[in-house]
Amino acid sequence: MNPSRSFGFLLKDASRLYVQRFEQRAGGLGLTLPQCKALVHLAQREGISQSQLAEATDLEPMTLVRILDRMESDGWLERRSDPADRRARRLYLKAKGRPLVEAVWRLVDLTRGEAFAGIPGPQTELLTALLEKVRNNLAALEPLSPALPATLPGKARGLADPGVRTRRRRTPRT
Repeated sequence: MNPSRSFGFLLKDASRLYVQRFEQRAGGLGLTLPQCKALVHLAQREGISQSQLAEATDLEPMTLVRILDRMESDGWLERRSDPADRRARRLYLKAKGRPLVEAVWRLVDLTRGEAFAGIPGPQTELLTALLEKVRNNLAALEPLSPALPATLPGKARGLADPGVRTRRRRTPRT
């Protein structure tokens, strides 16, 4: 089997190239991918807490704080105290940030259009639905223990067993 044609390799490589292309476009607006992710999620869920936004964007909380600090100083968002928890801060998009969200969505559309060039609409919808199903299947799985699973074929299981010899030793003939 050609590894470069396997599902995992193709998925990873397509994702890498897609993100790279999107980042090139976002860079033209002076935005980074993490900023774009934060803006889009914030626009969809105004009033979200910083910790919820970190989880939604898959960014480390300290990284997100630096991004939010910059976005706040640029006038794109504001932080408000949470009335239910004085330690928490709620995030709201300001008028200056709204055009950026629209610009990010335009970049998404342009990049998606390039990625799906030459693929008919029904097939792009099918691909998207199938990837969503794959993601949901994987997200629903229980984590594996660090040991090799017992469902591997016999030879592969033997790799974890130091008592198994992989080559037969020859005995000298006398």
